[in-house]
Amino acid sequence: MNLFPRWRSHLESFCIPVGALLVALLLFGGLCALEGYNPLAVYSAIYQAAFGSWFAWQNTLLRAAPLMLSALCTVLPARLGLIVIGNEGALVLGGLLAAMTGVWWVSAPPLLGLLAMAIAGILAGGLWIMLIGALRHFRGVNETISSLLMNYLAIAFLSHMVEGPWRDPSSLNQPSTFPLPDALQLGNLPPSRIHYGLLYGLVACAIAHLLIQRTTFGFAVRTVGGNRRAARIVGLATGKLTLAICFLAGSCAGLAGMVEVAAVHGRANGALNANYGYSSILVAFVAKQNPLTVILVAILLGGILASGSLLQRALEMPDATVMVLQGLIFLVILYSESLYDRLPWFREPPQLEDEAARGMPPPVLAAATAKPPLPSGDLHR
Repeated sequence: MNLFPRWRSHLESFCIPVGALLVALLLFGGLCALEGYNPLAVYSAIYQAAFGSWFAWQNTLLRAAPLMLSALCTVLPARLGLIVIGNEGALVLGGLLAAMTGVWWVSAPPLLGLLAMAIAGILAGGLWIMLIGALRHFRGVNETISSLLMNYLAIAFLSHMVEGPWRDPSSLNQPSTFPLPDALQLGNLPPSRIHYGLLYGLVACAIAHLLIQRTTFGFAVRTVGGNRRAARIVGLATGKLTLAICFLAGSCAGLAGMVEVAAVHGRANGALNANYGYSSILVAFVAKQNPLTVILVAILLGGILASGSLLQRALEMPDATVMVLQGLIFLVILYSESLYDRLPWFREPPQLEDEAARGMPPPVLAAATAKPPLPSGDLHR
């Protein structure tokens, strides 16, 4: 068995994203230098704010928790060949419905109340993204465009409800729903300020990995993602798989909204629209749609987000500086997608390919080199 192709593939999957991150950092440093800032001082401040102390680590992990859950909203459909970016909308709706569930069921025991809030957030986010999958499967609507536009619908619905029917009259400066009772708020992991939502994110990423890599359902999803047309020929129910995977994806983002409400804000308001959903799209792409890698990338990006206030205080840089860095990373990562299978360092030498071909038995070699016949239904197209 020739291990070179697998080794080279793993090396390529690691080196290209890491190289893209380094290029983005170099470009960002160049922009900082053009504006009169010392790039080394900027990077030092980012490191200190993200990982320089236990206090900094807590700030980073607080931001990493919703990023892990929201990133799965893009990661899971991508394994089916869909590019869904409705993370922000599902998070916002999940948080809103979870908050109102806690307000309506204020007399429930704490454990049942939190469970009901989680179920409400999961259902709200899951059904929202499943609608995008239904539009893609039944009507052929592009899922990227529809999910992007539906983000704005969800944000507008949040604003309407917290400023209208579900508004707490005492919330004057920032319109909000009624606050959750203390018993229905997530606590912190002792002894820290990190809430239990971080555990939700870690467990969700682990379950997503097992689901995709170790189950029959995951194998079917990967088959459809590899070749949807061939999957239909062998009889896989692509429609059911699309709806199921979109529901699971949205449920993760909806759970992230519930975590933000129950652990951070204590109520639903405009602060739910904190761009965690949009940032998690970058997490999914940098992680190459791998649920376990999402954990590491979410921590890295959480650290970058946590450094914005320090850059503003210490170096007098605009608060949106970290958004510029995110944008550069996203652009370079998108460009790096075109480099896969094209760089000579990660391609198998021609002599190895010839030796592998000569070592194949004739029937295997013929099967490997023969072109598959077209389905009969395509002969008249």
